[in-house]
Amino acid sequence: MTRVLIVGLGNMGLTHAIAHHRLGSQIVGLVNRSDIALPPELQGYPRYHSFDQGLAQKPDLVVIATYSDSHADYACQAMRAGAHVFVEKPLATTVADAERVLSTARDLGRKLVVGYILRHHPSWIRLVREARDLGGPYVFRLNLNQQSSGAEWETHKSLMRTTSPIVDCGVHYVDVMCQITDAVPVRVHGIGLRLSGEISEQMYNYGQFQVVFADGSVGWYEAGWGPMMSETAHFVKDVISPNGSVSIRADRQTHSADIDSHTRVGALLLHHVDGDQVISLPDEPDHQQLCTAEQAYILRAIEQDLDLSRHMTDAVQSLAICLAADESIRTGTAISLTKADT
Repeated sequence: MTRVLIVGLGNMGLTHAIAHHRLGSQIVGLVNRSDIALPPELQGYPRYHSFDQGLAQKPDLVVIATYSDSHADYACQAMRAGAHVFVEKPLATTVADAERVLSTARDLGRKLVVGYILRHHPSWIRLVREARDLGGPYVFRLNLNQQSSGAEWETHKSLMRTTSPIVDCGVHYVDVMCQITDAVPVRVHGIGLRLSGEISEQMYNYGQFQVVFADGSVGWYEAGWGPMMSETAHFVKDVISPNGSVSIRADRQTHSADIDSHTRVGALLLHHVDGDQVISLPDEPDHQQLCTAEQAYILRAIEQDLDLSRHMTDAVQSLAICLAADESIRTGTAISLTKADT
């Protein structure tokens, strides 16, 4: 039985902890700096206030769901202590730190999985397949704006102490772009704006960027957080090619801050130049089921010694694109991602 330590008990950490409880893992500890109320399934497990206390329990797997600026250091420390690691996205706050985590995993022979939840969603897997069948080059139109207030806005403000919306959410959707085109990213240009006096002057809560790929594909991504955000067109998911397009038909009854709505597909609209086809996708997994699938995957990777090399390099690539977009917003210049584009 795999000994698992969960670090960080926010929304994602609690969901991952419940996943391991249901999967029958041996949870050796739940780490959180402050005391919080736990759901019934998690009461009775040992609780610790520091990462070092948790690592002293000698886990086989550490699940890291803390704020982004601690991800890289915690992941490396856990691997040096003998554990495999599942870390929530983004993997790190700099490309150098992300590469350091990968090097540590390779050098020590540890399994490393990053929380790209859409890779475990059957409907998003279908979207990627349908788009690839159309053939490129592609136009990607993706966004995730969230009209957050109350507790959701407080969470977003906490996240923005270290990570902008286009990085925190963007890595998911840029990863989808990269899976579809499978081409090298070349150049990124971003713009953004601080729309609230409640966040740091060095941070922005709305941003968008364009990315160009070596095969000619181009992508647009947009993300904004806060009570001022519009609910209109908050969930655009289109992939266009010379042969047609595939789009998610969003459920307009959901609120943009509803976390389950961020992964829900419901149906795909497959458009060819000679006609349209609606692909119904009933019985989609909810957020808890997707997190359970993620944790089942890392357990399987450990037990079956799966090769995670491509998974790890893909995680760094999508992060590098989003961090380049963040740099572009802050500097007001386009950022080259390959030497050939300098």
